[in-house]
Amino acid sequence: MPAAAAGSAATGLTADEAQAAFLAALPGTAAELGLGEALATAQLKLRAALPAELREHAGRIQERFLLDAPGWYGDTGRTPHLSEVAAAVWEQRAVVLRYRRWRAPEEIERRVEPYGLVLKAGRWYLVAGGPSGMRTYRVDQIIELRGLEEQFVIPDGFGLAAYWDGCLADFRARLHTGEALVRLTPEGCRRLGVTAAGDGWTQARVPVESIDHAHGEFLRLGSDVEVMAPAELRDRITETVRTLAARYQR
Repeated sequence: MPAAAAGSAATGLTADEAQAAFLAALPGTAAELGLGEALATAQLKLRAALPAELREHAGRIQERFLLDAPGWYGDTGRTPHLSEVAAAVWEQRAVVLRYRRWRAPEEIERRVEPYGLVLKAGRWYLVAGGPSGMRTYRVDQIIELRGLEEQFVIPDGFGLAAYWDGCLADFRARLHTGEALVRLTPEGCRRLGVTAAGDGWTQARVPVESIDHAHGEFLRLGSDVEVMAPAELRDRITETVRTLAARYQR
């Protein structure tokens, strides 16, 4: 008997309960995937199977440690199609999804094979194979999803963790492709993670993703930063400051 099957027999866990047990640190996550009740049942069965001293230890851990994955300012709304996507992942069944994206055409319809789900900073991402290869989709941008009866086989050598690590590395490589020359107060240095040169202003070169992104990020620093270059970024911030000054003087 395989180890997983033996473990289930020892504890009396169903397949759903065993899956939910792996999400024990994220009860909200299990609920979103439709496994909330299964998680509660699995925890009871697992606790019952533990020796008395370990049961007490497990109870103390749950009382004193909590993992809350979403960020403070993230959208905490529910993800409508998450449970359907999760079911397709578990069962290895293809789906047709209608998806909203940022570039034209803004809505697409595509048949995909769901290989896995990733929870990153409070958002769910679907990793799926399709006509144009592997793609990552934000689950909350799925407008409509239709399950198919077709089953698929995950390609040999595919690993969800390895694929996601590659996605993150590619994202970081594309993230900061420019540079800005700035002057920072000690507080500005602290907020940007730059080593201050003393009690006065510090000049530094910092990586930036784009003019648009840097414009918003530097405005957050208020009077603790002065952008020296590039000229386009300095001009954008100058115009914004003038607009704000005029608005607040009225």
